[in-house]
Amino acid sequence: MKKYTASTWFIFLIPSILGIILFMIPLPFEAGWKVPIAKLADVLASSLEPIIPQIMMYLIALSAIGSVIYLFVQRDPHRPSFFLNLFKVTPFWTITRIIGAIFAIMVVFKLGPEAIWSENTGGLLLASDGLVSFLFSIFFFAGFLLPLLLNFGLLEFFGTLMVKIMRPLFNLPGRSSIDAFASWIGDGTIGVLLTSKQYEDGHYTQREAAIIATTFSVVSITFSLVIIDTVGMANYFIPFYATVIITGLILALIMPRIYPLRSIKNTYIDDREYLEEDEKLPANTNLFSLGIENALATASKQRSVVKTVRSGMQNVLDMWFGVTPVVMAFGTVALVLAEYTNIFRILGKPFEYILNFLQIPEAADAAQTMVVGFADMFLPVILAEGVITSPITLFTIAAISVVQLIYMSEVGGLILGTKIPLNIFDLLIIFLLRTLIALPIIAGIAHLLF
Repeated sequence: MKKYTASTWFIFLIPSILGIILFMIPLPFEAGWKVPIAKLADVLASSLEPIIPQIMMYLIALSAIGSVIYLFVQRDPHRPSFFLNLFKVTPFWTITRIIGAIFAIMVVFKLGPEAIWSENTGGLLLASDGLVSFLFSIFFFAGFLLPLLLNFGLLEFFGTLMVKIMRPLFNLPGRSSIDAFASWIGDGTIGVLLTSKQYEDGHYTQREAAIIATTFSVVSITFSLVIIDTVGMANYFIPFYATVIITGLILALIMPRIYPLRSIKNTYIDDREYLEEDEKLPANTNLFSLGIENALATASKQRSVVKTVRSGMQNVLDMWFGVTPVVMAFGTVALVLAEYTNIFRILGKPFEYILNFLQIPEAADAAQTMVVGFADMFLPVILAEGVITSPITLFTIAAISVVQLIYMSEVGGLILGTKIPLNIFDLLIIFLLRTLIALPIIAGIAHLLF
């Protein structure tokens, strides 16, 4: 093993340990257990609560205006520009940003049809405690602090240690273990952002990025507790979360091996082909020693504080201007459909027969909750609360709502706002497949418990 200076060890260990603490170690706070990065976001959001919807409206509007202006600016391959990459998007995404801006303005000033700005649709997203407002603060801290996980050798260390586990089981590189763990312990939004950044930096193929984003982007443990508490079954949290973990792992084994994830190109963002030889480890190698060597080699290249801070700031702007308009646009449309149309009740009708076959009581009322989660993960338990009384059914709905993962008001909208190669139809298919595969597993456990 090559010898490295004490300063290189310092550059690897201190930022990496700090990143693990901030993103991956839940700590007890007054409102419950949270990873510090989420708590920091809560504190900032609370301090800006009266004005944060207006701040987000201006940011989303700037994104739309910038995209319209940059439609007429030509790229110069010899002079790469951060702002050109930030604002010059395809006409489809320019229109999406414009729609997001229009919705944000309508919500803040309560203009136009109430269906857009009501507290159950656009108002839910842009409220001072809503998702889009929360994204302002979580993006601020996550963007600035992501380099702690990405740039100082932590990914290279875990990537080497975990390659013999992640590749055979999930068709993923070892470094994806950090994304998965950050999602499960921290929050799904953090996992998507981490995955998107690594995909853009050329560390994941298109298929790998899609698998990680749609398979491991789980809501936090804290929010899972809120879900089971909403249906009045908080005393069953341990078997409930154990069910989520078991079902999530089974889905993680299955989903990468079937359509549509299996059909996504296994090439990098710059069209390089994935080569299996790139991940092959030397024979008779001590994985820990090799992981340390790879980590220190990366850390030795990080000597510029200014460059790291600039990278963090660019991450923040990329998330603010690139992701939040998409969440606002698609999330509002999905919530309007859920609130004012019967589309999810119609789509849920086939699930009534499946639920009856699985001997789930009150199948007719439960059927629509199987698909309404595509709009927002909290809607299934809201619809079930006070309507459904069977503990078997309530437990099943609560667990399904967590393992479905793809919610247009959060993870789904975030994915669409990144460069990860998934469209809304891919996400809908993945959502439905996850639901169909998970239902028998969760129903079986529910019958054993009750």
